[in-house]
Amino acid sequence: METLAQRDLRMDAAAVKSRIVKYWDGRSDRFMIQREEELQSGQHRIWKQELLSHLPRKKERKILDVGCGCGFFSLILAEQGHDVTGIDLTESMIERGRILAEKHGLHAAFQQMDAEKLAFADGTFDAVISRNLTWTLPHPREAYREWIRVLKPGGILLNYDAEHARYHQSHGLEGEEAHKMLSQGQMDECMAIYGMLPISGWKRPDWDVLFLKQAGCSRVEADKTIGTKLFPHEDQFCTPYPIFRIQAVKDRSL
Repeated sequence: METLAQRDLRMDAAAVKSRIVKYWDGRSDRFMIQREEELQSGQHRIWKQELLSHLPRKKERKILDVGCGCGFFSLILAEQGHDVTGIDLTESMIERGRILAEKHGLHAAFQQMDAEKLAFADGTFDAVISRNLTWTLPHPREAYREWIRVLKPGGILLNYDAEHARYHQSHGLEGEEAHKMLSQGQMDECMAIYGMLPISGWKRPDWDVLFLKQAGCSRVEADKTIGTKLFPHEDQFCTPYPIFRIQAVKDRSL
């Protein structure tokens, strides 16, 4: 039986998720503009090379893009012939992902779904990828468990993220290219959300690596210097603080 404390925690998490969805819903139109510009920039080539370097060549893979937003990763991988499903908690992001896919003549399946509660069978995907998502999750442990669950044994997990909260709490959001389209209210809400999420205070990617090893993954690695490769120039897509890549392989015994 659920205790009162457990119920309150569940309700609090639901309230936080509701605010997160509302925040990203308010950003979806301009976010689509940013992602389309990124698709048409040199970042397209850089990310394509990065993602494909971790996947077997000349073989179609079934890939899950978690927290896909408007589908930047999904469309890059669909363009290369992979069977891609992009999921996001915010329906308006999913709608815009479909718009971009149609505009570029690409096929990717987009579904509204909670990254912490996936509606897929065990061992469905060859790869799970994510970008700038884990910092927004109330329950990152549950999310990682789900991502591992839907991976096939030997499947790969790629997660690109940063200590966004730690940096922005020191420097603020003002002046960063990625946030120039935000209103003051949206910037205030972003900072408020940081304060609601426990992961904002955790040392990353050290925490991620330790948890994934404990969860049964092998060859768990974190590259804390990948940002210099992914963003060689200071432009509207550059992140002015360290991006890290977490790479893990699902143990074949799981």
